[in-house]
Amino acid sequence: MKRRSLFLGAAFLAALGLALTGQGLWIVAKAAVAQVLLERAFGETIETGQPVKPWTWADTWPVARLSVPRIGATAIVLASGSGQSLAFGPGHLAGTPAPGQSGTTVYAAHRDTHFAFLAEMRVGDLITVTDSAGLTYTYRMTGSEIVRWDESRIDARAPGRHLVLATCWPLDARMRGPLRYLVHAELAG
Repeated sequence: MKRRSLFLGAAFLAALGLALTGQGLWIVAKAAVAQVLLERAFGETIETGQPVKPWTWADTWPVARLSVPRIGATAIVLASGSGQSLAFGPGHLAGTPAPGQSGTTVYAAHRDTHFAFLAEMRVGDLITVTDSAGLTYTYRMTGSEIVRWDESRIDARAPGRHLVLATCWPLDARMRGPLRYLVHAELAG
């Protein structure tokens, strides 16, 4: 009887472990497939000149490709900064101009996924943004700062052509907090 209880307990724990491992693998596989679908949708958006959703039930669509050549980082930027969109990539915050336009374009993403590379960036790095029309803009990182989420002082209508990449701070934390890490850049040339 005791032996049978031990066996059943071990079998239950093994099944639970397999289920949790399977769930983790499913999430990773889903994320990888989503990135392929986002790339495809962005390519179609450039070709057709019309927004293309990456999957039929998506509530967002790709609007730009962001890359930092020095560190080999790249990400598809989505049309929304909603929590659902940020699960799949950086979001273009509403009320901020398109890249290359006058003012400050703001992209936000999670610190532990799509903007994890911000930790590797340094002043002078080039940031390229290709918009949905296929036009590419090159920005140069001018600095970074840590601010409270409600005290960023980002001005969407500031003179010049600026880009801000925003994520939570500290970069290695797992819990939410009131601080944000901002990377500032200006259109080069």
